Amino acid sequence: MSKRQNHRLKTVSLVILITLIGKVLGLGRDMLLGQTFGTGWQADALTTASLLPRIFFDAVFASAVAASFIPVFNEVLEREGRPAADRLAGSFFTMVGLAAATLTALGMVFAPQLIGLMADFDAQTAELAARLLTIIFPSLFFTGIAFSMVGVLNSLGEFNVPAAMSIASNGILIVYFLFFAQRFGVYGAAVVLTVGWASQALIQIPSLRKRGYRYRPSLRHPGLRQIGRLMLPVMVSTWIAPINMLVLVRFASALPGGASSLYLANGLYLIIAGIFVLSATNVIFPEMSRLSASGDRKAFCDTVRETARTLLFLLIPMTVGLILLATPLIQLLYEYRQFDAESTRLTASALAFMCIGMAGYGVQSVLIRAFYAEKRGGVPLLAGAVGVTVNALLCLLLVDRMGVAGLGLASAISLLVTALVLIPPAHRMLGGELVSGRLMFGLGKMVFAALVMGAAVWGLRELLADALAGGSVPMRLALVLVPTVAGLVIYLGLAHVLRLDEMKVLRGYLRKRRGEGV
Repeated sequence: MSKRQNHRLKTVSLVILITLIGKVLGLGRDMLLGQTFGTGWQADALTTASLLPRIFFDAVFASAVAASFIPVFNEVLEREGRPAADRLAGSFFTMVGLAAATLTALGMVFAPQLIGLMADFDAQTAELAARLLTIIFPSLFFTGIAFSMVGVLNSLGEFNVPAAMSIASNGILIVYFLFFAQRFGVYGAAVVLTVGWASQALIQIPSLRKRGYRYRPSLRHPGLRQIGRLMLPVMVSTWIAPINMLVLVRFASALPGGASSLYLANGLYLIIAGIFVLSATNVIFPEMSRLSASGDRKAFCDTVRETARTLLFLLIPMTVGLILLATPLIQLLYEYRQFDAESTRLTASALAFMCIGMAGYGVQSVLIRAFYAEKRGGVPLLAGAVGVTVNALLCLLLVDRMGVAGLGLASAISLLVTALVLIPPAHRMLGGELVSGRLMFGLGKMVFAALVMGAAVWGLRELLADALAGGSVPMRLALVLVPTVAGLVIYLGLAHVLRLDEMKVLRGYLRKRRGEGV
């Protein structure tokens, strides 16, 4: 294993661990939310109101940070040095702060109209959602600032603090649901959610200062023009995911319990898949940007290919396992107090069908960042437009037949289609080094191992379902944990027997760690 691979694996491993803690707390937050409000009208109102500022962020600021600021910041850092890069960061913070503050004010004023556009609620739910949105919308400002800080810290080689910022926000919400939710209800949850987002920005300030950064407000750095030129096509391309979510929420809100069950299923999906996908891509993207700026094409191509293949090695068996264990997993995590068996059925069906697109989610996340690193936003825009069209058409076709499960399936297929559209141009961009016979043979081995694992997981689930039919927490835990552990052992064992390259990298890393006494 090369030094670059070893350093990358160590960094990603630590970020995955920190992200895992944050995701576990996020899971605890959603568990308590589900137990407190179930999938009733208050839950629908709260989850929908909390989604809208995040959708605005994804549509406007995600592209600015991920696709425009980070590549330009790294280019300035590489060519002009740290002082010039710090000046660019100050100008960018100022621009994001002003834009986010303006959008926040408009969102608070027009909250009822936004809810009317986003959801098909009855009058009572719509009124509550609009009030909650007015409270929550300032989180857009804090999100924009927080993720701008993430861009600077990641570019300077600091990944741990940005990865840990969700620990603070989720911890604050958990404390609220445990001790204050019964007294202050859904309005208190909205206030605390906004406070949690503010904490994500605040906890990064010490790390920025430790790395020598001092904020200087300005709007005059020439790099802003370059960011602006990159942002427009990329911003349009990053509208794809928010538009998809808007489509899903619009259809789900017309179903009883649809908005909250879709929210919980999507949240759990992103917690499980995001531990690996977001950890890997957040670490790799600044490296991609540096390699692209330096002109090291071989290292750039190797990074994209290795990251995509490693994610598939993890996501393919995860897809099979989650489809088979969706119902017992939702029962274990959520089915308490206000969250009843019908809520479990709705949420589990949405989760199971969403998971079909997990490999597409991983591949498109890597390839989109590769195009962004190369400052080519047009291809992700085209692929995303195709994905949005597929998602909308399938929602129309499936929602009446399958309910919220059909919305999960529509989302999954759109992710797979988007990934497939991205692969040919990415293959050409990488000089024909992305797709190869060796890669396809390796993917075949992964699928075979995952299917064998799935047969074993299914058998164990059926065997244990009758034996553990009591419904107590230990029995629910065993029904999830025993098949999961058995499936993991079987998959890794088959990967070893089939000599998958990822097992060689993993063994080499573990041997090195033991040699270091860690």
